[in-house]
Amino acid sequence: MELIGSVRVPGDGGKLCLYQRGGEFSLWVNETELMNSLIHESEDALSDLACSKLLDIPAPAVLIGGLGMGYTLAAALKRLGSGAKVVVAELFAAVVAWNRGPLGHLANHPLDDGRVTVREVDIARILQTEREEYDAVLLDVDNGPEGLVHDANNWLYSEDGLSAAFTALRPGGILAVWSAGPDKAFRMRLRKTGFETEENRIRVQTKHCDANDMIWIAKRPA
Repeated sequence: MELIGSVRVPGDGGKLCLYQRGGEFSLWVNETELMNSLIHESEDALSDLACSKLLDIPAPAVLIGGLGMGYTLAAALKRLGSGAKVVVAELFAAVVAWNRGPLGHLANHPLDDGRVTVREVDIARILQTEREEYDAVLLDVDNGPEGLVHDANNWLYSEDGLSAAFTALRPGGILAVWSAGPDKAFRMRLRKTGFETEENRIRVQTKHCDANDMIWIAKRPA
């Protein structure tokens, strides 16, 4: 595989690397593959499940944490109407640059959509400072509640992080969370925070992968 680019992860000294082999792209953290361009069914499902709850809102405001390869964003844009506003919070400027460059064609260049605003900032900062701004918050950050890329990401899935997400949502708003697997303790934290929750197991089965990812859909009561 050819190394396309890399960026150092704050704090722990690791590296996030983008590789290419033919038409296949993959993101790695040190020795662990985080994402592969051939496998994005659960990222699509994250947006589909969340945005299907917003159909009665004419101009929804959606916050997506984590750009990845653009699949979550692209799936959200397909579901949302022309009046929607989508904010993407991406910690790494390099990931944004890759999505405007070598990765852009994978999800049909979603960053070029006029409904999209990119903020190169930790989503935690947005959740900590904005109140009742969003109809949906989609977290496709790190590996889910079990952080892999950046230790500070664990805050998002703590009681404090979930409380911040609860407050950033409008009444009736949706928090959707992607995870590489189930997490009983995280489910309990969601409920303790006040969310009404449902779990969705997404089977990902290809010649490269056979796994069950998890997506939580958590609603702030109206």
